Amino acid sequence: MPSSSSSAPSPASSSAPAQPLPSLFPFAAIAGQPQLRQALLLAAIDPQLGGVLVEGPRGTAKSTAARALAELIEGAPFVTLPLGASLEHLAGSLDLEQAMAGNAVRFAPGLLARAHGGVLYVDEINLLPDALVDALLDAAASGVNIVERDGISHHHAARFVLVGTMNPEEGQLRPQLLDRLGLCVRLHNVADATERQAIVRARLAFDADPQAFRARHADAQADLAARLRAARDQLQPADALPWSDEVLTAASDLCIAAQVDGLRADLVMLRAARALAAWEGSAAVLPAHVHSVAELVLAHRRKPGTEGVSAPPNAAASPPQATPSAANAEASPSTGQPPASDEPADWGALLPESVGTVRMASPAA
Repeated sequence: MPSSSSSAPSPASSSAPAQPLPSLFPFAAIAGQPQLRQALLLAAIDPQLGGVLVEGPRGTAKSTAARALAELIEGAPFVTLPLGASLEHLAGSLDLEQAMAGNAVRFAPGLLARAHGGVLYVDEINLLPDALVDALLDAAASGVNIVERDGISHHHAARFVLVGTMNPEEGQLRPQLLDRLGLCVRLHNVADATERQAIVRARLAFDADPQAFRARHADAQADLAARLRAARDQLQPADALPWSDEVLTAASDLCIAAQVDGLRADLVMLRAARALAAWEGSAAVLPAHVHSVAELVLAHRRKPGTEGVSAPPNAAASPPQATPSAANAEASPSTGQPPASDEPADWGALLPESVGTVRMASPAA
């Protein structure tokens, strides 16, 4: 009988081979979500838009689309912010090991530093403490992370595409934080049986043979990556793609009609329109570009009761769509906005509930 020393080797004496990372569902294969695709591509072209907020129920391709976007950006990391992360974990802090070992004050980078040049994904952003959301939005808008605490005064580049997701049923973000998020997409469950079946078939095909599935979309994926790279390069000069007074007028008129607070919506709308113009290879920003991105900018800023915004017939085209058969099982093609109502919504109203009654005998006269 073999001795106990001849049993299976311990982890210290041998190491298991590294498991390959799972294949990613290609961005080019996500179909039926034009607003989501457009918002993510615009944020990737100009990360200073302030990120994208994706609202929707579970299983609507929010995380799948964010991971697929990072693959389109050459050398881009994909970083996820855990729900229980601390401010030090996010922004960085004092390196305690170095401080205790060598009496030196050194900076330990956080997730913002790791996400530089890539995509920072925040699931359930509405459940994060306000301090973390503030730090996220500051870095996303400025492209710089500044740390002033624990005896440290440090700053570093932190230019990333912020993608935050939330389920509105689990709580809302404060209006002040909503306004600082650049674009917003609202997804809904798929109600069309044909669309659902096409999505499921595509997901099953991807799960059965990811490499073959990705190969079928390799050309479309390469085209998206090349167009994204060209659009980002086109925005490099500070004065790239000028806009006319007509463009400024279109943006201000839309923001006034939506009764937004402040001027952030105007500025984001102009930046988003410029990013769309770069995507299309236009020589200048046109009013049609403004109308095309308006709903993404105003969806989370519009005052209740104001009418929705729709692009005019000559609006700039959205980014190219994938074929309906190439959809993600988590994807929800239904991205339209809820039907407009003639009366303002009462956000504080509760549904009526039945109340039991007991018949009481009337007192004798």
